[in-house]
Amino acid sequence: MDFIADFDLTHENTLGLKSAARLAAHITNVDELEATVDEAAARAMPLTILGGGSNVVLSESVEGIVGLMRIGGRQRTGQSATDNIITAGAGENWHEFVAWTVANGMPGLENLAGIPGTVGAAPVQNIGAYGVQLSDFFLSLTAYDTQNRKTLTFDREACGFGYRKSRFKADPGRYIILSVTLALPRQWQVTNAYAGLEKFQADARPDEVMAQVLALRQSKLPDWRVLGNAGSFFHNPVVNLAHAQTIPNAPRYPQADGSVKLSAGWLIEQCGLKGERLGPVGTFEKHALVLVNHGGATRADVSRFSALVRERVKTRFSVDLVQEPIEI
Repeated sequence: MDFIADFDLTHENTLGLKSAARLAAHITNVDELEATVDEAAARAMPLTILGGGSNVVLSESVEGIVGLMRIGGRQRTGQSATDNIITAGAGENWHEFVAWTVANGMPGLENLAGIPGTVGAAPVQNIGAYGVQLSDFFLSLTAYDTQNRKTLTFDREACGFGYRKSRFKADPGRYIILSVTLALPRQWQVTNAYAGLEKFQADARPDEVMAQVLALRQSKLPDWRVLGNAGSFFHNPVVNLAHAQTIPNAPRYPQADGSVKLSAGWLIEQCGLKGERLGPVGTFEKHALVLVNHGGATRADVSRFSALVRERVKTRFSVDLVQEPIEI
């Protein structure tokens, strides 16, 4: 197993923050993963697994070992009366995986097209967009338990999925996802309740829907390869109904338990922060929920601006925003 000293992570995170790992290793199979876990234990060093780097805020020097998840592979592994069963390696690029399913006549994930990151990271965050979330199609996953040193299989119930949460997010570092298996419906129906997709009816084609989703994302979100960003930087906050009613004109999304989900982007914009900038970090001019790196930003710069946004929203609306990307 080759470990690379002082490995440059600047191009391994979508925020484009200058960063380097004390040691790094490419992980392409389970044996390499186990060797990396063993090495971290032997050196008494922390281990960080990094996929596409789309949901992290990296420090300039990441202590310990960084394992770059590169386990690949994607295939239809089965078929039931109702579903196509698809399995993909944790290191597969998420968008390329979605495009592959659509191109091969196995739709269902098209509303999740264009989300940066890897297949292995998708269940951790229970990614979602345009009225669809990963858990809608989830069947199972395999993960390596770093405490008990063995590979386990988790079904949907065991994953503890919720809005942008999962068992793996609640217990960070213990489980390293190796592969994900999804059940995609053989009788596909368009999901068109989200604004911008309502024009699609029963006769729509999945590839048309995917193209529209990508166009919507492009119209509102910056390309991280051009302007560094980590996508939506804060969770949409969930408050009780009484609290929601104290915020006039706020977009509201009633939840099954009687609570109300609010738009974090709307709250930030109402605080006059859309397009605002503090040093090299600011909110995107077209979408207040996206924090961007205008060049040369560090984790400290991002943290400073994030704190400013949270303070303004808290002061005006008495709502606590929770940062989505994790700091490493």
